Amino acid sequence: MAEPDLTLTATLRPAALDARRGVVRLHPEVLTALALRPGDPVRLTGRRVTAGIAAAAEPSTSGALLHADDLLLGNLGMRAGGQVTVSPLPATPARRLTLSGPAAVVAAVPPEMLRLALLGKVVTAGDDVSLLPQDVLPDAAVRGLIEAARRSLASSVGYAWTSTLLTVVSAEPAVGALVTMDTVVGWEHGAATRGSGPASSASTARVSAPTAPAGPEADGDLLGPEDAPDVDELPGLRAQAEELTELLDLGFHHREVLGRLGTTVSLGVLVEGPAGSGKSALVRAVAARVGAGVRPLWAPELAALGNDAAARRLREAASAVRAGAPAVLLVTDVESIAPADEPGPLATVFRQVVAETLRAGAAVVCTSGRPEAVDPALRGPDLLALRITVPLPDAALRREQLTVLTREVPLAGDVRLDEVAARTPGFVAADLAALVREAGVRAALRQKTAQTPTVAMADFTAALEVVRPTTMSASTLELASVTLDDVGGLHEVKQTLTESVLWPLTYPDTFARLGVTPPRGVLLYGPPGCGKTYLVTALAGSGRANVLSVKGAELLSKWVGESERAVRELFRRARQAAPTLVFLDEVDALAPVRGQATDGGTTDRVVAALLTELDGVEALRNVVVVGATNRPELVDPALLRPGRLERLVYVPPPDGPARTEILRASARDVPLAPDVDLDALGTELDGFSAADCAALIREAALAAMRESLEASTVTAAHVEAARDRVRPSLDPVQLAHLESYAAGRS
Repeated sequence: MAEPDLTLTATLRPAALDARRGVVRLHPEVLTALALRPGDPVRLTGRRVTAGIAAAAEPSTSGALLHADDLLLGNLGMRAGGQVTVSPLPATPARRLTLSGPAAVVAAVPPEMLRLALLGKVVTAGDDVSLLPQDVLPDAAVRGLIEAARRSLASSVGYAWTSTLLTVVSAEPAVGALVTMDTVVGWEHGAATRGSGPASSASTARVSAPTAPAGPEADGDLLGPEDAPDVDELPGLRAQAEELTELLDLGFHHREVLGRLGTTVSLGVLVEGPAGSGKSALVRAVAARVGAGVRPLWAPELAALGNDAAARRLREAASAVRAGAPAVLLVTDVESIAPADEPGPLATVFRQVVAETLRAGAAVVCTSGRPEAVDPALRGPDLLALRITVPLPDAALRREQLTVLTREVPLAGDVRLDEVAARTPGFVAADLAALVREAGVRAALRQKTAQTPTVAMADFTAALEVVRPTTMSASTLELASVTLDDVGGLHEVKQTLTESVLWPLTYPDTFARLGVTPPRGVLLYGPPGCGKTYLVTALAGSGRANVLSVKGAELLSKWVGESERAVRELFRRARQAAPTLVFLDEVDALAPVRGQATDGGTTDRVVAALLTELDGVEALRNVVVVGATNRPELVDPALLRPGRLERLVYVPPPDGPARTEILRASARDVPLAPDVDLDALGTELDGFSAADCAALIREAALAAMRESLEASTVTAAHVEAARDRVRPSLDPVQLAHLESYAAGRS
């Protein structure tokens, strides 16, 4: 019996949820007509034949449309508006899949990681695919694996992993091959995984429930020194490399000295540091230096397997390391198989394997970007006894890393690597490599016909707009583009903030030389709409720091312990992205006076967590906390003492000259007619906040548009019309209360 089919009109769906994930959206009635359920594979026929995953579109959309992204339309060989025939496609698990891609990605992404990125997708030979995981319709069992794949891809490739495209060289079957954990996935002319045979269980027949069967994937061969980086190519890691080299050299080549001294050495090491900072490259470089082989294991891949299969893989890898001594068992992202929260049977087996391998004289090196998530039992004296920390690079180290990364790049004369390094706070080595690659792409697009193309400073500037630090990937972290010069008025406030916030971030050496501890934090308080948030954004731009902004209520959770965990995670990300401003908006909701809340003690515990982070054992280096509130009297007093949010800065409503400056800054890009007198207007706007002044200019421009869409200037008449719509928002009673509070603190 022939499969039913329908011909629909393709339309581009810009939704980020679906973008480049091989998902097509169909009207619910179309799904019913084709006997499809969300998550089923579908055959798509345009100029080319390809396949996708069916999902339900909004019921309000047209039933004649097929919603697809640009990548899927490209695989169909057509543009939006073309006709596509849709029909059901049996879910056939892929037996083998071979891909090609950019050389840097092929070198950085192992086949196991590649398979997890493609898990649940249906692919066709000749298609282009992205590394973005198919997380629109995932099964709950694989959500954790998908998140692990995201973190590992960001660590290995940098931010560019989200835009990288690969080509399916071959697939079995050729059309609509469903990628499962049994699929043998490999790079063209490169490494491949090893599956345990074709997946035939019923659970693989649904995309929403891919299986995780048992089966070893990698052979026991050790990686030799030929492909390892040189230690000299890892600037910023030389001290860590020397420490690890001394340990491995002693344990591999000088055990007789230890025997004569009546002692032994354990070669268990935990290397911790931000994702993408070069932890695995450090281990491979040091192993090559001491003449040792490396057997890598990617922990999220082991976690994807059943306990029996994972344990078998672990023991096979350990056996290969013991047989190939001197050798190193390298386990990356170890928290996936040995988590601190509820470690399972696999964690127990892993500890046993580590102990046996170390007793046999081999080395075990584990890496983690989240050391607090690693099972504490794994860090015992007979297991991973040594901890090596890879720090976030400062500006000087970023300059050195850029020098190495651009060694073979033809740079134009205007390129200033010092400036690039200064503009990349929070960037790790992988991010800088992605930045150099993106700048090269911009240069190539600009000089397609040039005989001797070069990468100019403008290319780096353009690349900085799209390449963000890996430490930003799970937060609202962003690099500000405005400075304090863009803030109208508030001269005394800006001077106080410069001394309290910018100086500690910009001149930490001066504070150290004078033996002065810089302020930990500042509390901005004042009436709504007077620029507290804008001041923080401008501070970050002036200091070229990152700003991590959260509203107080966003950190509160009804689940016991989750709010404190959110606070710890916030400050962990801040340390990783230093220099950082942690901006706590509406801090009165997050840290009210203790003992008065009726929420079961949640806010009391959050205040305690905040106090611990601000002046606890782990120091905040190059991190300044700025809080903002309209109700400073509601903030717990312990948070306002010296060493915490010790500087209280009142942000008053703007006076006449300040309102004029704000109006002028807001109208910088607005073509005002000569009859608009901003100086006079500023003196007339009593009771207007900074936000009200900006809204007035915006409303005046809209008034000009209402009069004529061809308007070229904003006149005084338009401003008067705007004044009828925009009213002052400052509350005299609240303003008097805040001024009284400020007078009492002075």
